[in-house]
Amino acid sequence: MIESALSSLGMPKGASAHAAEVDGLIYYVHLLMFVLFVGWLGYYLIALWKFRAGANPKADYAGVKGHLSSYLEVGVAVVEVVLLVGLAIPIWARAVDRLPTAAEKPVDIQIMGMQFKWNAHFAGADGKWGRQEVTLASATNPYGLDGNDAAAKDDVTCLLGEAFKLPVGRPAICRISSMDVIHSFKLPDMRVTQDAIPGMVIPAHFTPTRTGKFVIICAQLCGSGHANMRGDFEVVSQEEWDKWYAEKSKAGSGGFD
Repeated sequence: MIESALSSLGMPKGASAHAAEVDGLIYYVHLLMFVLFVGWLGYYLIALWKFRAGANPKADYAGVKGHLSSYLEVGVAVVEVVLLVGLAIPIWARAVDRLPTAAEKPVDIQIMGMQFKWNAHFAGADGKWGRQEVTLASATNPYGLDGNDAAAKDDVTCLLGEAFKLPVGRPAICRISSMDVIHSFKLPDMRVTQDAIPGMVIPAHFTPTRTGKFVIICAQLCGSGHANMRGDFEVVSQEEWDKWYAEKSKAGSGGFD
């Protein structure tokens, strides 16, 4: 029911393990907002009719003496606390406090935003990140990879909006940063949004649950090309990802120096 209701409002079908929780929070918050909207609109219309000048030629300075409005305010506050404590905080805690463990074999990715593209960087087949230096960073080498470092030669990079792949059913940890201004890494289908801030590396994680092609957008106004800042990635089977990763790792990033 929740999925069909949200899809009718234009939200894409969830494609990650935590998407159902996020959708539930969105649904119940909007349901509460709808109830409040209808309730306050009804109250407004009743007030306009009941207290119109024709029915009340003389002002009544005593006002309403009942406590119904107070009860309604308390009720709304209770519902909001339930949504916050029962849904929002647990979802946030699971998303922030617990990164996938090594036993879950997560795919570790560095994501770098830059005006106006997204870049991805995977450790190579040796499982080691190549040496990175700020002084080596450039538009064509946003990670500052040292091409002379042995560990960097098999690193997998997808630069300037080049699409990358992820395996289905396997956790992905995206370590997000920015090369220039504040961006926001948003995967609508995965229900993931995280600001990309220069000088900081902020992890965000999710587990894809279905294959297909998906889009990365920027959810933070970042300049004149903001509307066109997008990237593409594909969720594929583990076998297809292994093949793609092996080919990319063999090609390597040794061209950086």
